[in-house]
Amino acid sequence: MRIDIRISLEMKKILVSFISCLWSIQFLCAQYQVQSPDKKVDFLIDISEEGSLSGKILFNREHVLTAQLVNFEFNTSMPELKNKLMVIDTKITTTDETWIPVLKRFDKVRNNYTEILINLQEKVAPKRKLQLIARVYNDGVAYRIKFPKSVHGVDYLIKEEHSTFSFGEDRVCWAADHIKPVSPQESFFYKRNISELTQKMLIGLPLTVKISDKCFAAITEADLTDYAGMYLKKEQDKFGLSMMLSPSIDSSQTTKVTKKEAFNTPWRVVLVGETPGRLVESELINNLNPPCAIEDPSWIKPGISAWDNWYSNDVKMDEPTIKQFIDLASDMTWPYMIVDWQWYGEFNKPQADITKSAPNINMPQLIQYAKEKNVKLILWLYWTDVNRSDWDAVCALYEKWGIAGVKIDFMDRDDQEMVNWYERIVKTAAKHKLMVNFHGAYKPTGLGRTYPNQVTREGVLGNEWNKWSLMVTPEHLCTLPFTRMLAGPMDFTPGGFENRKIDDFRIQSPTQSMLTRSNTLAQFVVFDSPLTVACDHPNSYKNQVGSEFLKKVKTVWDDTKVLNGAVGEYITMARRDKKNWFIGTLNNSETRTLTLKLDFLGEGKFKIISYEDDALANKALQKEKIVTNKSEIKIALSAGGGFAAYLEPSE
Repeated sequence: MRIDIRISLEMKKILVSFISCLWSIQFLCAQYQVQSPDKKVDFLIDISEEGSLSGKILFNREHVLTAQLVNFEFNTSMPELKNKLMVIDTKITTTDETWIPVLKRFDKVRNNYTEILINLQEKVAPKRKLQLIARVYNDGVAYRIKFPKSVHGVDYLIKEEHSTFSFGEDRVCWAADHIKPVSPQESFFYKRNISELTQKMLIGLPLTVKISDKCFAAITEADLTDYAGMYLKKEQDKFGLSMMLSPSIDSSQTTKVTKKEAFNTPWRVVLVGETPGRLVESELINNLNPPCAIEDPSWIKPGISAWDNWYSNDVKMDEPTIKQFIDLASDMTWPYMIVDWQWYGEFNKPQADITKSAPNINMPQLIQYAKEKNVKLILWLYWTDVNRSDWDAVCALYEKWGIAGVKIDFMDRDDQEMVNWYERIVKTAAKHKLMVNFHGAYKPTGLGRTYPNQVTREGVLGNEWNKWSLMVTPEHLCTLPFTRMLAGPMDFTPGGFENRKIDDFRIQSPTQSMLTRSNTLAQFVVFDSPLTVACDHPNSYKNQVGSEFLKKVKTVWDDTKVLNGAVGEYITMARRDKKNWFIGTLNNSETRTLTLKLDFLGEGKFKIISYEDDALANKALQKEKIVTNKSEIKIALSAGGGFAAYLEPSE
């Protein structure tokens, strides 16, 4: 039997119209799914009918956030760029490689991701072209926009990026309010709900968010090069945040980024992990930066430095004092000593000269004295004095003197001009084999991978705040690893040995520490800083329990593990140096007992020398025993307490 189906002319028109509509929708509305190598992280890129781009991040199929990917406002006749985009073509690739870091937390780093490159063009005039590049890792998602050289002969004058991050519902977060862009970014990361953030706040990065009990995330940026730093502002959307770029220091200038050639934005980064500790272990920021640009970085020697001036109010800038701190570094087998402000007399003045020491300082004599003690000097500089100098000539002079590095202070900005200044300073310093420690600095974005002579930077509410505030609380220390430290090394300046119980802490000189001795020792293990600056006076370390630990502890590592942790509550980290392990635990103001499994140890027996809180909380109990990778140890933590230990093979 044959069935004869006839379609009328009207039906044909309807069918063609329907197919055309489907084709149009497919063309206008598209979605691309990019997965991490382990399939746990998904990045879903949507192109709407209006031609706007958004990206939804899923972790173990749980919604993390949705980001608006393109939203640029320009400061010229050039129209805004946020929609009316169409896809020209796409390309998906995978990368799996390893590299050897200089400033290491691991002896090698795996760089494994799936990347999508989407070529886009406006559907209407001026029909600008751009690329969206997104990489999906096992521990997060990063994306950036690439612009070609302008074919219209008009510079890119970016007034603002208005891209947004929406969580869809209320989440707990740990947010630092820097108040204004001109700041040293030394803020407390308060625990709040996203809905409690206000439009008056200037949210610094990283912003850490608890999505659920099995999902934590953090927003930050990487490879900040020739661009303005990024902040977050509260959106009218109750659970959303928008980007804001750091403005020019010239208040009359509304352009925040000026570009004349093809360029990339920095990577916009969202770290993800099942626990907050997984965020701490991530190397995503470094992976997103260019490889080491220094041909032979073997001269870069991380280590601990003594510090002569800031923490102890009674210290004077004279030769006997400096020699006292050089002696401390020598006795503790630390390689460095920082000669701090006033060594060249007046600073931040037109007449300041960073090539000559003050009349009361004989720099050649001090350098020779330090050399005899097997210690190298690092010199403090005010950034404006550096800026007025012939920096290349200054670096050549310091290299001739035998100076190991410089500590440059008080920049307090991250606009495009200052970001470029950082890179210029570091490049020139590298040419003359000088290490750099930036203070009064913005958060790291991975420059230390490309130029590892930038060994650390501040941008953290550190120990010096004990001199004048009650801000350096146990909660603050237990929050920093999961917030500020996610961006990179931080010069917290640990090592305050005038330990006091929380209720007994006083703002005075000599400066006290609102923490136990064991907590102080643990800071050297928990906090990342390849150049770790010990803050206290030589007399504070003499014949003290814990001083031997500071002779052994390292500042770079072959392996890093977060054994436990809860943001603002506690953290335990284990670090390996060759066959030896170090453990550090920080605790907040609540007493608790933790059980540590030592299953990360290798085969055989290990001698563990530990430092635990005593009843008075201002000293430490040193203990010793033999353990194996089958062992467990229980540690009782007092308020503001901690635990520190080092383990060596016993046979």
